[in-house]
Amino acid sequence: MNSQWSESQAEAWYQQHGWACGFNYLPRSAVNWTEMWQADTFDAATIDQELGWAHDHGYNALRTNLPFIVWQADRDGLLARIDRFLALAEKHQIQVMLTLMDDCAFSGDEPYLGPQKPPREGVHNSQAAASPGRSMVMKPEQWPRIEAYVRDVLTQFKNDSRIAIWDLYNEPGNRGINLSPTESMEYDEALEHFALELMIATFGWAREVSPTQPLTVGAWHIDHQHYGTLEHPIDVAALELSDIISYHNYNNAAHQLGVLENLALRNRPVLCTEWLARHMDCGFSEQLPLFSAFDTGCYQWGLVAGKTQTWIPWTSVNKDHPAPQSLWFHDVLTPEGKPWCEEEMQLVKSLTHYRLRRG
Repeated sequence: MNSQWSESQAEAWYQQHGWACGFNYLPRSAVNWTEMWQADTFDAATIDQELGWAHDHGYNALRTNLPFIVWQADRDGLLARIDRFLALAEKHQIQVMLTLMDDCAFSGDEPYLGPQKPPREGVHNSQAAASPGRSMVMKPEQWPRIEAYVRDVLTQFKNDSRIAIWDLYNEPGNRGINLSPTESMEYDEALEHFALELMIATFGWAREVSPTQPLTVGAWHIDHQHYGTLEHPIDVAALELSDIISYHNYNNAAHQLGVLENLALRNRPVLCTEWLARHMDCGFSEQLPLFSAFDTGCYQWGLVAGKTQTWIPWTSVNKDHPAPQSLWFHDVLTPEGKPWCEEEMQLVKSLTHYRLRRG
């Protein structure tokens, strides 16, 4: 099948896979996905332990990213480690969404192999590395290398039932680098142009491989002034091309409701593949029941507090926020596997068990 799934095919997929209550995943021992997937730092023991904790608390799904540069340098090794990771997830009854590309290079560096820089003290996700990196995204003459990567990984796992979904490109065009206002505007426009074209091309490459799993790219430019509409060209294209709808939203329940009502009109399964920002009133008690009521799968940011330091708020959040020790921004478990908030984990378990019993 080389075209977008029909609405009935997408619904049949949802009926088979059910409601996803999951998380975006990096083990506590990895500062970014390069460190997670490299041979020298792939930490199967920690992954096994943490996914076991997740299962015990009721989670049934995760989303994690793959690094182009590791594939380029160690293709066979990476594919073997993906297989090992999928086996661990299956052991703990967790569905996997794999993301192939990502523009969130918040470290300010192009991705590189070998030992990664340590986290910067007090900085949220300080060493985030992109895949394949903005220098390649903005050079179309380099895209045949990206195409080879996309086709190869999809071909290897296109019939693998342990993979539930392919997320082709995380937040296309997300700049995340501190530039001057003039440089920022020019850079943003250029990056968004190339990212949009690359995203469209990637859907085409993926359709030709024809995986059995659905394809998606998350819309991430939420317009809260217009009742949760998604009108950015990248989002419009992502929503039109995806087999199942996905989006990101770190805002309060009222804004979340607006987005959910808007996306429900598309008559396709919907997934919120990034949420949870406690300092912004985006928390469990209101939003998890909301996702369940709308049959919207949800993947909070983070599982175990670790080297990414995502329990610390974004730098853009008001400086008067409470200290991370008193209110975590993302993440739900301590490095010892204990819930930061028992009530949150009780809600996860109660909802997933209720949904399972309901069938």
